[in-house]
Amino acid sequence: RTISLPEDLARETEEIARAEGKSFSAIVQDALRIARAQRTRSDLRELQAFWSRKARDAGIVSEDDLDRYLAE
Repeated sequence: RTISLPEDLARETEEIARAEGKSFSAIVQDALRIARAQRTRSDLRELQAFWSRKARDAGIVSEDDLDRYLAE
C-alpha cells in the first residue's frame, strides 16, 4: 500500500523512526493504532454520556435506583 504525507510530516516521521530504531512503516502503524485507540475511547465516552443521561432522565442515580428500576 502507498500513502502520501506532506513533506514536513514525512521528515518528522523519518526522524522519529531513526530516534526509536524503527522503520518508517512501524512509526506510521504505531500512530494509526494510537489514533484508533483514542477514537475508541472517545466513542465509549459518548456512549457512557448518552446512557448516563438516559438513566438520570429515568430517575436512576444510584445502584439502588437501578435495582428498583430493573425489578419493575
